[in-house]
Amino acid sequence: MSQTARPDPNNLEALWMPFTANRQFKRAPRMLVGAKDMHYTAADGRQILDGTAGLWCVNAGHCREPITAAIREQAGRMDFAPGFQMGHPLAFEFASRLAALLPGDLDHVFFANSGSEAVDTALKIALAYHRAAGQPQRQRLIGRARGYHGVGFGGMSVGGIAGNRKQYGAALLGLVDHLPHTHDLAHNAYTKGQPEWGAHLADELDALVQLHDPSTIAAVIVEPLAGSTGVLVPPKGYLERLRAICDRHGILLIFDEVITGFGRLGRAFAADYFGVVPDIMTMAKGITNATVPMGAVAVRKAIYEAFMTGPDGIELAHGYTYSGHPLAAAAGLATVALYQSEGLFERAASLAAYWQEAIHSLKGAPHIVDLRNLGLVAGIELTPRPERPGTRAYDVFVDCFEHGLLIRVTADIIALSPPLIVQKAQIDQMVETIGQALRRAA
Repeated sequence: MSQTARPDPNNLEALWMPFTANRQFKRAPRMLVGAKDMHYTAADGRQILDGTAGLWCVNAGHCREPITAAIREQAGRMDFAPGFQMGHPLAFEFASRLAALLPGDLDHVFFANSGSEAVDTALKIALAYHRAAGQPQRQRLIGRARGYHGVGFGGMSVGGIAGNRKQYGAALLGLVDHLPHTHDLAHNAYTKGQPEWGAHLADELDALVQLHDPSTIAAVIVEPLAGSTGVLVPPKGYLERLRAICDRHGILLIFDEVITGFGRLGRAFAADYFGVVPDIMTMAKGITNATVPMGAVAVRKAIYEAFMTGPDGIELAHGYTYSGHPLAAAAGLATVALYQSEGLFERAASLAAYWQEAIHSLKGAPHIVDLRNLGLVAGIELTPRPERPGTRAYDVFVDCFEHGLLIRVTADIIALSPPLIVQKAQIDQMVETIGQALRRAA
């Protein structure tokens, strides 16, 4: 009897990689084989300083023992439990723990498995809420240009990154419109923290309200700080104006906190940092320190209670096989406990000023046209090469990896978001490595 040949570990062809130039990568792969605290280990044994918390998600650093131990223990006790008409204690416990951490009266939690699923869940809840509240005509959704809300059809529809939408054309949701983004180099270049200019851009929502009739609009969804598009910091007063306009017209405000949640700005959530409480909030990434995929949607008490009327029955026809998965719930509980026991949110806040000055020390380096920051996030915008946009930042990304630093790039913008355990010397190393890469690119 012949035995099936073992797959060749060096054969990269079977995997279709996400958001990757597959042919380019497979000609010169960058492989990671281990991780601990602030570093990855590359296939050649080099230590790679993680300047991006993986993909904005490993907020407490890699392979933290309290989290991995909780996952191991739970995997040995119960690997899976159905969430439809059944439950398990950890899902309820974790929902309660999150409710205690959330701002305002965001006190009910629906679990998903990713940021994309959380966004589509939030949009469905918004539409279903208005129907439950006797306003089924509220079906229009408002996103924002350059917004990123994952890759589900709902998230892509309200998202505003053209490259993520153009392959799918008319298959996107109808009844969607978009606010303008807040990025304006003429007014805001090299701002430290929140820009002074741009709060008035929130008033574009009033224009859309008048265009479409406020009674037809269900929800507005924005990232409090836009991350994946290249770190766009909200102008002072902007989010407050959005909140006021939504209140005036009975429109739900959704904050997509998949990136900003769990300490990225030095508070538990961006809603805490800015002092603006949304009606619905999406979470993922740092919710489990990225150890087990998980997403969540938090809603205000009144939204949940609107569904809990009428005869008994399924109140929301929505959910996922892995909603509230036991391993994810165990990881989430251990992750939040670690954030709190080590004071990582407060630690991020204490490092924000040092981070800001380090990032802005790059001013004057070759090709840089803007530096922007908030909390432990930074965007470094570069001049695109004529006829080849995006290639300059990509070359800097490859150069940094070869010199021991992982960064994230989108178009010609470098985005940085290190784990909250980062040391000042490691911040200095990031800035020095990027500066050298820019000089080599010149």
